[in-house]
Amino acid sequence: MSIKENIERLKEKIDRASERTCQSPEEISIVAVTKTVTPQRIEQAIASGIKIIGENRIQEAKKKFPIIGSTVQWHMVGHLQTNKVKDALKIFSLIHSLDSIKLAQEIEKRAEKSIDCLIEVNTSKESTKFGIAPENLFSFFESLKDFKKINVLGLMTIGPGWAIEDQEASRPCFCFLHKLREELVEKFGRPFPVLSMGMTSDFEVAIEQGATMIRVGTAIFGHRK
Repeated sequence: MSIKENIERLKEKIDRASERTCQSPEEISIVAVTKTVTPQRIEQAIASGIKIIGENRIQEAKKKFPIIGSTVQWHMVGHLQTNKVKDALKIFSLIHSLDSIKLAQEIEKRAEKSIDCLIEVNTSKESTKFGIAPENLFSFFESLKDFKKINVLGLMTIGPGWAIEDQEASRPCFCFLHKLREELVEKFGRPFPVLSMGMTSDFEVAIEQGATMIRVGTAIFGHRK
C-alpha cells in the first residue's frame, strides 16, 4: 500500500477507536515517526495530510530539517541526551521525553524562549525504558516550578515491549497514565491537555484510554529495515 493509503487506513482506525470512547477524531494528533525514513517519503506523508513529524535522533533530524523545513511541526519523541539539547531546541516545538532534572537544567540553560515539554513516565516499570518512576512524578513536577522556560503540557509513556504481539498488554500502562494526569490536574490546579501514548502496535488501545497524541511510524511508512 502507498503512504497515502496507509494514512487513510490509519485515520479510519482512529475514527473507529474514537467512536468507542465518544471522543472526536479531531482531538487526536498523529505524530508520524520518521526514524530511518527518507525526506522524499516524509514529503509524501505531508502531502497526504501529516502535520507533525516525530524524530528519535537528533543527528537524523538535523539532516532532514533543512530539506523538509518548518511547514510542519517537529517533535522529539526519543530519549534526549543533554549534549544534544542545543541542537534539539533549534528544530523541535515539543519534547516528549523530559525525564530528569539534569535534562531540565540543560533545556533551561540553552533555551532562548519557552519550550513545550511532556514528562515521560515509565508506567511499565521496565528497567530498559527511560522515564520518571510513577511514584516520583509529583515531586519531579514540583521541582520544575522554578524553570521559567519549560512549559509542561502533559505526559508521555510507552507500552511494554511485549505489546507488539498483544496490544492489550499496554492498556494498564495507558490507563495508569490517564489516572496520573487526572491526579496532576487535581493536585496542581492547572490543565495538562496532552497524553502522548500509543504506537503502531497499540494506538487503538491508547485512544480508548484517552490518548490525545499517538506516535505512529510503521503504520504509515511500513516496516523499517
